[in-house]
Amino acid sequence: MTVVGILHPGSMGAAIAAQAKQSGAKVVWCPSGRSSASSERAGKYGLEPVGSLAAMADQADIILSICPPAHAVEVAAAVAAQPFSGVYVDGNAISPATMDRISTLFDQSGATVVDGSVIGSPPSASKSTRLYLAGPREPVAAVASVFSGSAVHVRLLPGPLGQASALKLSYSSYQKASRALAAVAHALAAEHGVEEELDEIAQGRTTSYLAETAYFPKVAARAWRWAPEMEQVARALDEAGLPSELATASAGVMERWGALRDTPMTVPQALAALHTRASSQQAGPETER
Repeated sequence: MTVVGILHPGSMGAAIAAQAKQSGAKVVWCPSGRSSASSERAGKYGLEPVGSLAAMADQADIILSICPPAHAVEVAAAVAAQPFSGVYVDGNAISPATMDRISTLFDQSGATVVDGSVIGSPPSASKSTRLYLAGPREPVAAVASVFSGSAVHVRLLPGPLGQASALKLSYSSYQKASRALAAVAHALAAEHGVEEELDEIAQGRTTSYLAETAYFPKVAARAWRWAPEMEQVARALDEAGLPSELATASAGVMERWGALRDTPMTVPQALAALHTRASSQQAGPETER
């Protein structure tokens, strides 16, 4: 029987651990220093307590780290300090560089590091979650087998450590920021009594902007006049006492495309232009649409 250790079982980590348990693995966790809420979740899912992190490292074939990203390095360092020779899976929302830093922590141990990322809601009888994995082939396959037939759908990435982390942050950069920006947009509309009209406009859309990649060249070509518009958005938000930082940042992104005014281009060309700050060429009247 494969033994899986779950670190800091929050709502996502505990639910993922439960899926491993349902698939036949033994799942252990360490209650030391954890909250009563963690204990309740562990009890709900039938996770077995161990006395210490050292005891977990001694028993586990696989240790899963699913914790707040600010603590990912600290948690990994604690495990790396143990005599653990299994597979350490970092499933946190961290940058590829942070993933590389975590990997180096295990250089002197017998453990193997796998890069993971979780996309979706906590898995349950009615919801599935994707777990993307990157790293050495055999350890990645071992982790994938733990979730065979469960609500955790594993997707294997062909590249090295960092790919799963990059995918997670690529998605989060849109998903999380767009949620916050949507809330700010509705707050501004409410400030001026036009929230119903804004909602009507929004309801007319049926797809996500994230899926409309073919539109990127048009955005780049129009950015010279969209950047000033976003600056006006920031001003309106400031006047209403609302957060304007996202609008200001959007203007900054568009300024990188400023030299591409009305230029035909491909999607790769539009994306490549974001890597270099374009010269600020803002021509044309601000009122043009």
